[in-house]
Amino acid sequence: MKKYQMNEKDIEGVINYLKIFDPENATPEMTIELLEYMQATYHNMTHDDPEQLKKMYEDLQKQKKLKVN
Repeated sequence: MKKYQMNEKDIEGVINYLKIFDPENATPEMTIELLEYMQATYHNMTHDDPEQLKKMYEDLQKQKKLKVN
């Protein structure tokens, strides 16, 4: 499995999110911390709670089917 590599597009997207929902913390440093936290959370989920990860994937599949139809 290829390891996720943070990129400028991801950073810009999260900064834009923070500008809307938490403007005081819309900094590059907080953005990187949040992206690293999210990455670690999903990595740990594969080990600690694979059923939750499976549910999230199934939810995504349902959403995609709704968009197609």
